[in-house]
Amino acid sequence: MSVIPEPSSALFAGPFALGTLSAPDGPAFPALVTPDAQVLDLRVAFGDERLTTRSLLETWDSALPRLRALAGDSGPDRKPLTGFRVHAPVTPRQVFQSGANYRQHVIDLHVAHRAPGDDRPEEERRAEAAAIMDRRASGDLPYVFIGLPSAITGPHDDVVLPVWAEKPDWELELAAVIGRPAHRVSVDEAPAYIAGYTIANDLTDRATVFRRAMPQIGTDWLRSKNAPGFTPLGPWIVPAESISDPGDLRLTLKLNGETMQDETTKDMIFNVARVVAHASETARLLPGDLVLTGSPAGNGMHWGRLLRDGDVMDGTITGLGAQRTRCVTETAQ
Repeated sequence: MSVIPEPSSALFAGPFALGTLSAPDGPAFPALVTPDAQVLDLRVAFGDERLTTRSLLETWDSALPRLRALAGDSGPDRKPLTGFRVHAPVTPRQVFQSGANYRQHVIDLHVAHRAPGDDRPEEERRAEAAAIMDRRASGDLPYVFIGLPSAITGPHDDVVLPVWAEKPDWELELAAVIGRPAHRVSVDEAPAYIAGYTIANDLTDRATVFRRAMPQIGTDWLRSKNAPGFTPLGPWIVPAESISDPGDLRLTLKLNGETMQDETTKDMIFNVARVVAHASETARLLPGDLVLTGSPAGNGMHWGRLLRDGDVMDGTITGLGAQRTRCVTETAQ
């Protein structure tokens, strides 16, 4: 099952975006989508039945000029977007996630999500978080960890809340999509390795972030973030050249129509280039990989309202389109 956002007069910024679509009962295929909601099957355009969005990204330098030309050619092979299922736009080999990267978000979480045994008053923990943010912004490194590709689902697919997840929460994020192998690139070089941007909702079960029996070993991101479908992705990959300033995009998440997150990427402690460069310092980033850049303030822990069966989340980021996902509680086995 899935729920689809209402059609918009502007699906995304720029002349085209990439997606992964399927017709009813048909295989998924890489698609070029235009702002007037027309679709071109890129397997046909490139003459390659095995083509995927990821394989396009693996040859991004040569593919991009062809995609620009195809976007400007209104040929007979175009079909209306209506009727196609929209999948996650890419299947990455690696997912890099950035935590604690929006100043106000971290301060709020520090207050609402205390570690076991931390009984200090709110004012003390809030002041501590603010001081940490000031130190980080002046010379610390981004906090990057690893997610699982198996947690990714489509931008309109139902999100299954596991029976063990006591406090499932939302985290809307800007995700950079890598277009060239990147290893030990500088901050100035990093933008050249980004093919485009997409939307991610990095769900987290707050109850399992810390191991209750062993809080001293740190955070348990495997348990808290990587259930199947915990990362709705897409709908589109919008080329980086169509996003004039990734440091000034508005992220908005609504829960059942009520705005919960509404912030711009200006509140980031480390901008996209710094996060990508830092991840590449250790790992080799590959075409199609995702680099999530953190989530702004307004999560469920802040509002005292976590996800439950039947909730509908609408997420938008400037120029990148919209995703809508419905929460469904897992049936106990």
